[in-house]
Amino acid sequence: MAGILFIISAPSGSGKSTLVSQLRTLVEGLDFSISYTTRAPRGSEENGREYYFTTREEFERMVAAGDFLEWAEVFGNYYGTAVSALQHAKDLGKDLLLDIDVQGALQVMKKMPQAVSIFILPPSPQVLERRLRNRSAAENMTAETIIEKRLNGAKGELKMVWDYQYALVNDVLDEAVTEMRAVVLYERGLRDDGIEELAKGCRTNAASAKLQAVLGAFGE
Repeated sequence: MAGILFIISAPSGSGKSTLVSQLRTLVEGLDFSISYTTRAPRGSEENGREYYFTTREEFERMVAAGDFLEWAEVFGNYYGTAVSALQHAKDLGKDLLLDIDVQGALQVMKKMPQAVSIFILPPSPQVLERRLRNRSAAENMTAETIIEKRLNGAKGELKMVWDYQYALVNDVLDEAVTEMRAVVLYERGLRDDGIEELAKGCRTNAASAKLQAVLGAFGE
């Protein structure tokens, strides 16, 4: 069944990109939407692979032209998903993965309530802080104010988990990938091999013990 829109969000440092990459190697028929951003490339990132890197002026022109399905400003940079991504996936006969932040996700959920939303959580505040510090160091942005801003932003996003249909805790990568695969296959209509039980256990309305424990560790 092609044409399903999967929205995937997570606080920075939750390992979302790795999960999505692993998922695409295990499940066929998934197209990945490459977002536009005004931030500078990091490390080995390439234009058209991780993001389409553009200027603020060009991004704002696209906003005015109605070229974005969703867009948001995060830590001083714009991020957005082009409307054309949906048609591109349909033309290929594939489902579409949107890797977007909470602000953008809420926009898409409002416009497309049939979309399937998945939230990825880090296993603990300590792990999240370590990952954020490592990322900041890799970007040569080690100022404590920047790190604290990112950490507080991530904690704020965790409050939005209940707006999503599914929630996965990325504590053990293989397990998180297995759960995400189950959610995708379940939404495609597969009900065998334990897929249904595993997927339903990830629903936010199931409020699993693991999910509650992680949110409790963050004070939620």
